[in-house]
Amino acid sequence: MPDHQQLHREGYALLRQAIPAQWLDELRAVFDAGVKPSEQWPTPRGHDWRHSLLDTDTTIQAVCRLPQVLAVAGELIGERFFLAQVEGREPLAGGGHQQLHRDLSAQRPGDMVVALAFFDDYSAANGATRIVPGSHRPAPDAPPLDVNDESQTVQLYGSAGDILLFDVDLVHAGSLNVSGQRRRSILFNYCALPLYESHLQTASLRGVRMDTGEQFDPAVLPFRGL
Repeated sequence: MPDHQQLHREGYALLRQAIPAQWLDELRAVFDAGVKPSEQWPTPRGHDWRHSLLDTDTTIQAVCRLPQVLAVAGELIGERFFLAQVEGREPLAGGGHQQLHRDLSAQRPGDMVVALAFFDDYSAANGATRIVPGSHRPAPDAPPLDVNDESQTVQLYGSAGDILLFDVDLVHAGSLNVSGQRRRSILFNYCALPLYESHLQTASLRGVRMDTGEQFDPAVLPFRGL
């Protein structure tokens, strides 16, 4: 777990073995049971990814509410926030490659956090995420993002049960699944409370079925000293 300064400087945290090991078999089964083809989603999904509709499952929801996960999200967002979306994603063999990009804040820098919880071991071989640490707050005179410049990227790797959280403005991308090995994960988003009304306007288009009304207060989360 990074300390306060490291988290804000680098813009991400990789929580090793954050998911209890005894949950993993169930989480994989939930993922597989929820897989739906692109045409069964409200909006089309990428053809080279497997997508799973699983946001109402109680164990999935428990992953999104792990104390250390909420602590990092609250520290990055810095105000009351809510869980906006959860979706299962897995790059297919020969798929998953993305160019470097930012997902971009909505109203102010840092008002959204992205999280990835891995249900299988992950590395460059099966399409793991790559990131550019510290890229979420570029200097005012910094050149525009060059999506082809991979010189500062860090390729992540680790074990089932790890959870990655990052500021929505951090430069990142998925990688090509060259091995074809499974790399099931859930992608979930936390948003600052002022974004709640706009979230509701698009929730159905994003396939959100869960109740998103719960609010989390970073002031009471156990981040300090972790």
